[in-house]
Amino acid sequence: MNRITDYNKVKTDIVKWLGDYILTYPTLKSFVIGVSGGIDSAVVATLCAETGIPTYVLSMPLHSSAKNDTLSDEYSSVLEDKYPNVTKIRIDLSSTYDQIVNAIEPIGLQFVSNQLANANTKSRIRMVTLYQVAGSVSGIVVGTGNKVEDYGVGFYTKYGDGGVDIAPIADLYKTEVWELGKYLGIDQRIIDAPPTDGLWEDSRSDEDQIGASYAELEEAMEYGTGPALEILKKFNAQNKHKMEPIPTFKL
Repeated sequence: MNRITDYNKVKTDIVKWLGDYILTYPTLKSFVIGVSGGIDSAVVATLCAETGIPTYVLSMPLHSSAKNDTLSDEYSSVLEDKYPNVTKIRIDLSSTYDQIVNAIEPIGLQFVSNQLANANTKSRIRMVTLYQVAGSVSGIVVGTGNKVEDYGVGFYTKYGDGGVDIAPIADLYKTEVWELGKYLGIDQRIIDAPPTDGLWEDSRSDEDQIGASYAELEEAMEYGTGPALEILKKFNAQNKHKMEPIPTFKL
């Protein structure tokens, strides 16, 4: 799904939108982004760097695959070398995660045997790290979710990678993020890498977990047709709690 005809305009508009937001709040001084080695975070980090505003790019390996870790680390270095306003930070969170699991395990094995819960904990550890840095540099945490993930299937961790302050590409389909990445000159290895959240030991891809390709999901979202329509409806229904305001009892 590609609705965009002018990627230079999209880039310019998003960069201006990011800069305008920072200027709206005098206490804000910087952007903070977690870079995973995937296309979404690479595009967002590059757009933030283009603003000229101080940008902190975090590579946060957490029992990560060697490929994802390499892509994340190397692209962070590329941004730091290219943009004087970019600072690369690398924090290995593997031992932090292990300490949490080891602290919980004596309570009962069932509390650390659920692999989905463990994957979400990894994402939340990264979120806490991003906000620790952001709080220290008067920054905001910039989201890297695309339209399918954030508003279609809810493919993110609540209070993990879903815990952000601003979402510059959440109205772009994944296909459009890929195209924008090509326009921005993102490393071809990142463009070609299968999308993955990097939270599972078997390195399963996003499409493995969802059961449909991004192209199929985009067709279902945009037109209400295609082989992924029922998959979209299923994930949207079960993850609706992530995408709606917190239920609040009213007097």
